[in-house]
Amino acid sequence: MRAFVINEYKGPLQESDVPEPTVGEHDVLVQVQAAGLNVLDEKIRAGEFKQILPYALPLIPGNDVAGTVIRVGSKVRAFRSGDEVYARPDKDRIGTFAERIAVAEADLALKPASVSMEEAGSLPLVALTAWQALVERGNVQPGQKVLIHAGAGGVGSIAIQLAKHLGATVATTASAANLEFVRGLGADTVIDYRSQDFGQLLSGYDLVLDSVGGENLKKSLRVLKSGGKAIGIVGPPDPAFAREAGLNPVLRVAIAALSAGIRRQAKKLGVSYEFLFMRASGDQLRQITALIDSGALRPIVGRVFPFNQTIEALQGLEKGGIRGKAVISNP
Repeated sequence: MRAFVINEYKGPLQESDVPEPTVGEHDVLVQVQAAGLNVLDEKIRAGEFKQILPYALPLIPGNDVAGTVIRVGSKVRAFRSGDEVYARPDKDRIGTFAERIAVAEADLALKPASVSMEEAGSLPLVALTAWQALVERGNVQPGQKVLIHAGAGGVGSIAIQLAKHLGATVATTASAANLEFVRGLGADTVIDYRSQDFGQLLSGYDLVLDSVGGENLKKSLRVLKSGGKAIGIVGPPDPAFAREAGLNPVLRVAIAALSAGIRRQAKKLGVSYEFLFMRASGDQLRQITALIDSGALRPIVGRVFPFNQTIEALQGLEKGGIRGKAVISNP
């Protein structure tokens, strides 16, 4: 089977011939027809997560898939051969930069009928991230104010739409070239992050979804109202994440130290900070599917690469400039 493989951290992505996936009794074997590209894939290759997300190398990266079911395990009941499906495989079972992948039944959902395979392949990781931040963690309610950073990006472009669907007033940051684009997604207040300071312009927000980190995250705490919450998806990780990930005591202490400063600052301001590392969920994808097929959400695919250009596509993520998501297609 053709696949693109990381043989060592910080080493190049390389095309390779690998064994066929093992299909367990609760697994679904999927022919990969589209795979979304995520910054997470590049961070994994660079070894940035090897302490908290250890993988045995060589590794096939890839965290989004859309495709067609080839066969199912003996205890699978919800899917059958020929179904068009999509998923974010569990973090321990990634590998969508390949011709086929085995995905746990619990992580899989039927593909939205109203979108293409490439559009479906762009969605799982970013849509689940937005859902878990805004619905599960943020409990966003009608009339609340939400700030979403990097609104033209993969997570931001979906999160704006979802926040509007939930009834929130939405502010976002973007480059000058993308201001009208994010307005078109539903953003009420749009800030050019290069020429404007959102910290001076915004206040009284209930929730911030931060995908930038660093000083941007620190400044975001100050636009929250008392009791508000900042959710970071690039870090720093917090003690709750370390517990949920089952990390050893030494790593738990180290992770607590990484986020101690931002948590302390948040407490002084009367707000809170949480780190979100999204998880796979077929159940949540089914709810997202309903929103897509109803027209409440639309996937944003900025560029499609053929399967044989996967290496160049992943390298291109560093350059940025793509609205929404880039996708690998292997029809």
